[in-house]
Amino acid sequence: MSSGSMQVPVGRAVIVRVPATSANLGPGFDTLGLALGFYDQLEVSTRSEPGATVEVIGEGAADSAAPVSTDASNLVVQSIAHAFAHAGVAMPGLNLRAHNQIPHSRGMGSSSAAIVSGLVAAQGLLEGIFDFDADTLLRLATDLEGHPDNVAPALFGGLTIAWTTEDGPRCKRLLVHRGVSPLVLVPSFTMSTKQARALQPESVPHEDAIFNVSRSSLLVAALTQSPELLFESTEDKLHQDYRAEAMPQTSSLIKLLREHGFAAVVSGAGPSILVLCSDPAQRVEAAKLVAQHEESPWRALMLAVDFAGASYAPAE
Repeated sequence: MSSGSMQVPVGRAVIVRVPATSANLGPGFDTLGLALGFYDQLEVSTRSEPGATVEVIGEGAADSAAPVSTDASNLVVQSIAHAFAHAGVAMPGLNLRAHNQIPHSRGMGSSSAAIVSGLVAAQGLLEGIFDFDADTLLRLATDLEGHPDNVAPALFGGLTIAWTTEDGPRCKRLLVHRGVSPLVLVPSFTMSTKQARALQPESVPHEDAIFNVSRSSLLVAALTQSPELLFESTEDKLHQDYRAEAMPQTSSLIKLLREHGFAAVVSGAGPSILVLCSDPAQRVEAAKLVAQHEESPWRALMLAVDFAGASYAPAE
């Protein structure tokens, strides 16, 4: 559908919901991602006055330790603008209300959620004016995020395998075995993705690369068919050890969990920890172990796998 000279009517409003995500999953560095049942919600409405105002509730609110911007520099607003520019439609004035639940700078995909929520909000506002297909949404999200491993599960849900071609990013979405029970352990301290990536070497030993190819391949099978293989399939030699010195508490807790047979990995760039359990009972045992051994608080989130991905609906 061509946008032509059409404009979004004043007063059009949508509500968007986007899941948290965990990327890498151990060996699947910059490739695998999982959508989690923990959500940011965004309300957007158009207005006659130009510009954008953002009200933030929850994570990143004005009274939080690291408040996010509430004007046109806000990442959600930038994402909406990016989508409107692609559609060739003038962006209207906007009122946004962001209900943020996903922790910031913790390895749970908060920036990807912001980007995806903006793009999906634009998709809803432009319904009937311009159509966004899945490939376009993934490409626009990757434009802003830099890589597709977090934005893919945020957009489409489930387990995603993401890769990049000469024609742009691609992903394959897979259904996760019903026994897989994610536990996310969230600390009070933060870690910047940029800082974590700076610790990554430009090259790794040949045998380490082979090791990770085997484990990431096995992990896809474990997550979709054979959860009993989760522990062995989450071994990694490409990124976690290199970043351990920057997250000693994360590293030591992962070591403790793995010594007790739990498939614990760094969630995204950290410092949160993802424990991929084979059933809900095992997840409870992992949370108990952490509570017994850790003096500093770790928030235990027992989450479902999100299978729907980002969605929007007209606001009443």
